[in-house]
Amino acid sequence: MTRYAVGDLQGCLTPLKTLLERVNFDPAADQLWLVGDLVARGPDSLDTLRFLYPLRHSLRITLGNHDLHTLSLARSAVDHSPHPTVEALLKAPDCGELMDWLQQQALVHRDPAGDFIMSHAGIPPIWTSAQAVALSGEVQAVLQSPQANAFLSSMYGNQPDLWRDDLHGLERLRCITNYLTRMRICDADGRLNLKYKGELEGIPAPHRPWFEWQKPGERSETLIFGHWAALNGNTGRDDIIGLDTGCVWGNCMTLFNLETLERLRCDC
Repeated sequence: MTRYAVGDLQGCLTPLKTLLERVNFDPAADQLWLVGDLVARGPDSLDTLRFLYPLRHSLRITLGNHDLHTLSLARSAVDHSPHPTVEALLKAPDCGELMDWLQQQALVHRDPAGDFIMSHAGIPPIWTSAQAVALSGEVQAVLQSPQANAFLSSMYGNQPDLWRDDLHGLERLRCITNYLTRMRICDADGRLNLKYKGELEGIPAPHRPWFEWQKPGERSETLIFGHWAALNGNTGRDDIIGLDTGCVWGNCMTLFNLETLERLRCDC
């Protein structure tokens, strides 16, 4: 078995197919890890989910902020105008089945072997891996409960911007979700700045990229994330792998081989 991880798809199906063909991906034997944002701005959100759904037993998925927003639209939890490609998904006859499947996914995936852990935006340095898995489980449990729509309608917003163990209710769930699906920079205490979306050079003090606060070797797993296209996958770290290389913006899509640590790219 070979495990592969791929960066944000954002509804860009053609480069994904190209990469899987180039590595002769075998869904009967291999695994594909999807770092989140399967849908959104790209041209083929509906067809992307239709392509992935039959492969679901070979997939390991962490939800991204765009996936959660799409779920919110599908469940009528918010009244926003969807992106045109997402609108086609929401009107599809199989939308319900696809959304039910998406809603079952987690925000953190840790491999049973303990060598890799994945989340869409990363894992804040103030959390252990075990804590991140547990907190992801809290959100996943709510998504699969009768309270799912209440969560989906109230997950929007930048507060609380600092984790506290005594947070509870919807504020707690929103804070967990923001760390795991929207985080880019934070301060030394882990306080988020969710407004900044740019490159490393322009980060306002005292904030840094979340991964710069994590000391090498502090986490036993190699951490895989996406979300921050402006990084172009560059973290300067071998133990923290960025895979969002801006496919939806015309750059490229990146496939990472977890066994050989090699990266394969396809122009978008």
